[in-house]
Amino acid sequence: MSAPAVAPPAQAQPPRLEDPPAPRARRRRTKLPYWLIIPAIVVVVVGTGYPLIWQFVTSFREYGLAQQFGQPAPFVGLQNYSEMLTDTGFWAIVLKSVVFCLVTAGVSMVLGIALALVMKNVGKALRLTLQIAMLLAWAMPIVAYMTVWTWLFDDRNGVINYLLSLIPGVDMIGHDWLINPWSFFAVASIIIIWYSVPFIAFSAYAGFTQVSDEVVEAAQLDGATGFQMTRRIILPIVKPVLSIVFLLQLIWDLRVFAQIQLLQDAGSFGSQYDLLGTYIYKLGTGSQDFGLAATASIVVMVLTLGLSWVYVRQLMKEDEQS
Repeated sequence: MSAPAVAPPAQAQPPRLEDPPAPRARRRRTKLPYWLIIPAIVVVVVGTGYPLIWQFVTSFREYGLAQQFGQPAPFVGLQNYSEMLTDTGFWAIVLKSVVFCLVTAGVSMVLGIALALVMKNVGKALRLTLQIAMLLAWAMPIVAYMTVWTWLFDDRNGVINYLLSLIPGVDMIGHDWLINPWSFFAVASIIIIWYSVPFIAFSAYAGFTQVSDEVVEAAQLDGATGFQMTRRIILPIVKPVLSIVFLLQLIWDLRVFAQIQLLQDAGSFGSQYDLLGTYIYKLGTGSQDFGLAATASIVVMVLTLGLSWVYVRQLMKEDEQS
């Protein structure tokens, strides 16, 4: 009997390479977001671009009361700029405005950061009380709180004069804080700081809440005190937020107008009580010289951009290094 035939061993198949993955279908990019943002861009361009162009064109023309009744505005070239830039009174107001904005913005930042640290380290009840009080102060209309501050510093019935007169040997009854330019701007800076601190405090507090708990715990384990932790860890982390807030505060305080105008309406007249906002307002509305007013506005815009650009460039360098 013959043995059954044995099938030859199957040859081992070489390993098969996996098929390459199928290319992903490209996601279709919709253009809907771009279409939706167009109305907002148009509003911004029209709302800010047209006044800016009008100011720029008017700064090269003689535009007074006659031009408001239809007479053509003659082109005067750089005459307005020459008159403005050679006016020592204008540069005195520029210097005064820059010093005013630096002082008020600096003090506001210090007080706002201090209040933010207080809110971060106190209990919930006290924190809510502080937040509600600052929110009410910040939401108050300008005319309303300026009326209150004017009453506080009133020369006859003001609370400030009454409280100071309680100090032995001090008699402030009848003292007018708005007559002397130094005390006038001291009162103005107190009001501006009082109004600015809530915004800075809320912004800084929002930045402080983003600091990681692990970082704080690690610093505590290393023996860092509260002051060292704030100065060397927390503040450097939230520095970008604080830098942007400080930049905005500088811009706002440089072009402050309503508070200074309302204080002047309370009894102070003259250029020694002016900042850039009220100075431009008086050139245009008071003197009906809209050509010079437009020129001053352009100069202030360039000054603001120059003051901001130094700070923005520093922020950009820090961002690149990080």
